[in-house]
Amino acid sequence: MIKKLCIAAAVAALAPVAMAQSAGDLVVRARAVHLEAANNDSIAITDVTINNKWIPEVDFTYFVTPNFAAELILTVPQKQKVYSSAHGGQIGTLKHLPPTLTAQYHFTGFGPVKPYLGAGVNYTRFSSVNLPAGFSIEKNSFGLALQAGVDFALTKTVSFNIDVKKVQIRTDLSAGGTNLGTIKVDPTLIGMGFGYKF
Repeated sequence: MIKKLCIAAAVAALAPVAMAQSAGDLVVRARAVHLEAANNDSIAITDVTINNKWIPEVDFTYFVTPNFAAELILTVPQKQKVYSSAHGGQIGTLKHLPPTLTAQYHFTGFGPVKPYLGAGVNYTRFSSVNLPAGFSIEKNSFGLALQAGVDFALTKTVSFNIDVKKVQIRTDLSAGGTNLGTIKVDPTLIGMGFGYKF
């Protein structure tokens, strides 16, 4: 995977084009993203974790100036397996929908290579929660998001993108109405895909 990313980045960097960004531009990207959960929960009696997985992602980046942009990151509700080492393995499933909004700074002056940094907020809605009887989780999560990435211009409108995000996603686990602690999913999201500038 890393070798393929490096080859794609090298080819893109040699492209003899520069996809200039202007105020009012809209870039739409489609990415394949690997969700790697931190799983740092504070629930020692259950040790709750979720699985890592690949998910689809689409984002919309609007340029306010050539350097400053806002990005809305979306996916479809993702089903995750829920595990507990104290209960011998998988104990259930849930779905989560985690739209994220970031403000970005895009660096210029590197020709076809367009690096950027971003920071923003994430809202996650948990649904279709299937846990053992008596267990429940808080359905809403609000957290911070940090982002770094780079676009490699392939043509004046098409680019190859590599993106890394760290997102704060947390929810409280309760049993019989008693709060047991916080599940800290806090995933790292590593994505790659293509963008098109309108």
